[in-house]
Amino acid sequence: MALGYLFGGGVGTEPHGLELYQAYPAMRELYAEIAGWTGLTPGQLLDEELPKGREERQSAGTVRETALAVAVHDILAGHGLRPAVLGGLSLGAMTAGSLAGAVDRRALFEMLAHTRHAPEPSAGDPEEGMALAFVPAGLDTAPYGGDGRPGVHRAGDFGPTADGTARILMLSGERSALDALAAEVPQGTLVPLPDRTIAVHSPLRAPFRAFLAPYLDAMEFADPRLPLVSCLDRRTLTTGAGVRDLFHRNATDPISLVDVYTGMAEQGVRLGLVIGGSIPDGILRFPFPVVHVDRPEHVEQVLTSVYELGIDVPAADPRAER
Repeated sequence: MALGYLFGGGVGTEPHGLELYQAYPAMRELYAEIAGWTGLTPGQLLDEELPKGREERQSAGTVRETALAVAVHDILAGHGLRPAVLGGLSLGAMTAGSLAGAVDRRALFEMLAHTRHAPEPSAGDPEEGMALAFVPAGLDTAPYGGDGRPGVHRAGDFGPTADGTARILMLSGERSALDALAAEVPQGTLVPLPDRTIAVHSPLRAPFRAFLAPYLDAMEFADPRLPLVSCLDRRTLTTGAGVRDLFHRNATDPISLVDVYTGMAEQGVRLGLVIGGSIPDGILRFPFPVVHVDRPEHVEQVLTSVYELGIDVPAADPRAER
């Protein structure tokens, strides 16, 4: 019975991780190290206000989210826990790639910091946005970004809810088109996300993808040392070239949590640790039990769950993820 780590995507700006930071000296050491790599202060990685520019703020947010994910991984490793399988959504997929040994940890953080230099949108560009669609079971999902509607793109599939009453989709696109769609579909089934101003996982991020491509081409990618389940295709990545391709396509291609947890289950995962706020606790259906980890008390819950379920924990890899 295998232990899997599932890293969420989503780049929020809300403070988090402070309780873990206060409780674990290893996390404080890690954040000092990340600050040196990225130019952000430990305070910005935790709870201080982030920069105002769209791309600079997005960059800082990705560093903040990734720092917490890596810290949780290291805290659990300090308790003797290590994943047998890794997967992630969006930013979380890149974090998983690093922790699987395909990308050097410092290189990942330096890449995320580099994205602050991405071009800002032009004055005449349409305002971008995102929304979540809660499509009732049995209702056609095509109108929710799957029917070629101009300005609306199917950005992600989170799968069915735990109670089976709905399927949760993520939409990206032009804000005006999303607002118009919300007025047409059944009331309450499309919820705009007013604090998300970048249409991730859609063709609107093509300029960002082009900006980042030369940097990714110059990075070193190794074959993963652990099974790494893709969020862009229903497959497990086994080569450095495959991980590089995921990094390249991540900005523009739609993601699927269903593909990730299905692939993890096929790899023998029987307990999943969910790290990252974009995968809500208790709402979604998984094929195995999951424990969300972002507070000190969750660490004890994980240790208890691993023991009770008889999960096999891999021995430490002498080549360490760092």
